[in-house]
Amino acid sequence: MTPKEILQEWIDCFNAADAVALANLYAQDAINHQVANTPVIGKTAIHKMFVKPVGGINLS
Repeated sequence: MTPKEILQEWIDCFNAADAVALANLYAQDAINHQVANTPVIGKTAIHKMFVKPVGGINLS
């Protein structure tokens, strides 16, 4: 996939509230760093970040 296709897939997964598919776009050792938060390290932790309500958003 091209970077643009991966980004579109990420957006589609987020909009579908599919935390599993969203987390699967990340490598096992990925780091997701939201500017206002501390870095989230690892696919499992990234998945947990997306299923945990954040700012009223719950992707579970």
